[in-house]
Amino acid sequence: MTLKLDGNLGLCGAHRTGKTTLAIALAARFSIPFVRTTTSQVFAQLGLDPAEPMDFNTRLYVQNHVLDAAELVWQDSAMPFVSDRTPIDMIAYTLGDIQGKTEVDFDLLNQYIERCFDSTNQFFPNLAIIQPGIPLVYAEGKAALNAAYIEHINVLVLGLCGDRRLKAHVFCNAREALSLEARILNISDRFNSPKTG
Repeated sequence: MTLKLDGNLGLCGAHRTGKTTLAIALAARFSIPFVRTTTSQVFAQLGLDPAEPMDFNTRLYVQNHVLDAAELVWQDSAMPFVSDRTPIDMIAYTLGDIQGKTEVDFDLLNQYIERCFDSTNQFFPNLAIIQPGIPLVYAEGKAALNAAYIEHINVLVLGLCGDRRLKAHVFCNAREALSLEARILNISDRFNSPKTG
């Protein structure tokens, strides 16, 4: 079986939902390159812990560096490829840090959001939303194991994938499809079927 992609496939969603494991498995199953992004490495290079709170200006600074690093990797990769991170995730994490009293430079935020949509449209004609549900497992250097925060990011990703600025074909994996094999089959079925609106 092959995966009939008309371009790259980006897996989007919250952290600790199995995106990297799934991306690696899809790449192996369908003989397409897996392109790993460097979010954790960017945090480390900047001397920051992704599990620690940060002010909004710092978050925006980090997220721009994360996008810079990802775009370099994506543009240097053979196509089509599958990646475990997209700019949609980056918008979600940026918005996820904003609370009622967060001081936000709205112009800078909007510039960043527009940049992320443009980048998604450039690199990812296909997106698959991977929702929470698998058991949470602690890993050094990864974002916090807070089920409520993970759910919050998931809801933001779902909303962003419905934004009219996004041009990608979007598939949302069913929450009850938790096994690796079920997720692979769902994505294969979706992207091997004729595209609809």
